Amino acid sequence: MSGGEVAGILVAVFWAILVSFIALVLVRLAQTLKAATALVAEVTEQAVPLLADASATVRSANTQLARVDSIAADVQEVTANASALSSTVSSAFGGPLVKVAAFGYGVRRAMGRRDRDAPQSTVFVGKSLPSARRGSRRTRGKG
Repeated sequence: MSGGEVAGILVAVFWAILVSFIALVLVRLAQTLKAATALVAEVTEQAVPLLADASATVRSANTQLARVDSIAADVQEVTANASALSSTVSSAFGGPLVKVAAFGYGVRRAMGRRDRDAPQSTVFVGKSLPSARRGSRRTRGKG
């Protein structure tokens, strides 16, 4: 056998090993693709009902939000009406109530002064106390 024939046999063996390796890789790749295809099919089967449920949920949430929006509009209207009623009551009864309160304060103050003007004598058995001094308090800001 010559050197060229040995080299040809080596190249043929090398190519046979290389082709076997490539064939093995292609078989594994085909198995992986089959598994991926099956996985995609299962995901698709499960995803379609989930998407339908999600769509129904979104529609239901949209309906509920529309209801909440109408309720919020009603609450806003009630709040505006309550505010208007409050300002109306305040303007209608606020002035007279302040006047009645001021009058009551003036009457109480006048009654208190009348009671203070009366002589205050307190008698204790066995003791005599001096009467209270008048004019000891000064009113601030009135001169």
